[in-house]
Amino acid sequence: MELATDILIVVLKAAIAMGALLHIAALTTWVERKGSALIQDRIGANRASIFGFDLAGIFNTLVADPVKAITKEDWLPKGTSQFMHSLAPFLAVFPVLMSFAAMPFGPDITIAGKTISLQLANLNAGLLYVFAMGSLAVYGVVLAGWVSNNKFALLGGLRATAQMISYEVVMGLSIIGLLAVYGTVDLQQIVIYQGENFAALPIPRWGIFLNPIGFILFFTAMMAETKRAPFDLPESESELVAGYMTEYSGMKFLLFWLGEFAEIGVAAAMITVLFFGGWQLPWLDVASFGPILGGLVGAAVFGAKVLFFCVLQVIIRWTLPRFRYDQLMNLCWKGMLPISLVNLMATVAVLIAINSK
Repeated sequence: MELATDILIVVLKAAIAMGALLHIAALTTWVERKGSALIQDRIGANRASIFGFDLAGIFNTLVADPVKAITKEDWLPKGTSQFMHSLAPFLAVFPVLMSFAAMPFGPDITIAGKTISLQLANLNAGLLYVFAMGSLAVYGVVLAGWVSNNKFALLGGLRATAQMISYEVVMGLSIIGLLAVYGTVDLQQIVIYQGENFAALPIPRWGIFLNPIGFILFFTAMMAETKRAPFDLPESESELVAGYMTEYSGMKFLLFWLGEFAEIGVAAAMITVLFFGGWQLPWLDVASFGPILGGLVGAAVFGAKVLFFCVLQVIIRWTLPRFRYDQLMNLCWKGMLPISLVNLMATVAVLIAINSK
């Protein structure tokens, strides 16, 4: 009986975690369309409606567009493999969904004397797992560019390879100093560490206050990893039609699109966990709400923070112009990489000075 209960709990947590990420991705597509319309002083998606109600374009974005994609022809370029062509969007989406499994979206709750962790995969190396899954996503993009048998797609795949690998270096270096402060790569323990205030100041011990330069570097690198403007060189429509997605249509194209917006959700969750206290509220212990309500409050706080950073990424995407390719590489290797190394050495030096006292 206990084994069946444990299996049911895991299944429910998987449904909640994966469902939450997919709903965040779907909601962000609507925010993208209506937010860009507001920024550009236009109406945005509003044609499709049900019984005369369009709900500010939600039916257009979340109902009409998926139906259109499902019913479109599955185009296959001449001289390529159906299996490999279908494998690419799967490889682009699957690692992103799996990376969200390690995210702690709330404190532990207790039901009928049983403690349940609001985290699908409670790993003591959760941060390394997320980075490993994120690194696998590049294979789907590269494969899509290669099997498309198209020069624009191939160039997009090559651009994606250079961009994602380059900014992964900066992304890792930007948080090593912060991890030295936390003393762990367990994401749940990182959130718990940020639940207290500084000893002499009424300021929460969040990562943004511990290492603000690391936050700026990490946020920029994560946006580059999502391959969106101003870092959308792999799919820049003014140069490469649609880059690595040029020869994809229907649900395969929608999978790439869904993976891109799911990456936004994962990036927002990582920023929330590492720098903004995760499910913690400043100056308030969510556990004080009770063993069950405290978990629900923490999950709501985590969701609100994630949605905020999703919207922020959309605003930045429609505010800044695209970099040239040389500017993109120079920003990483000549700008952000040296700053991240200096920031790391300064953080370690401060820690050594503090610990030596």
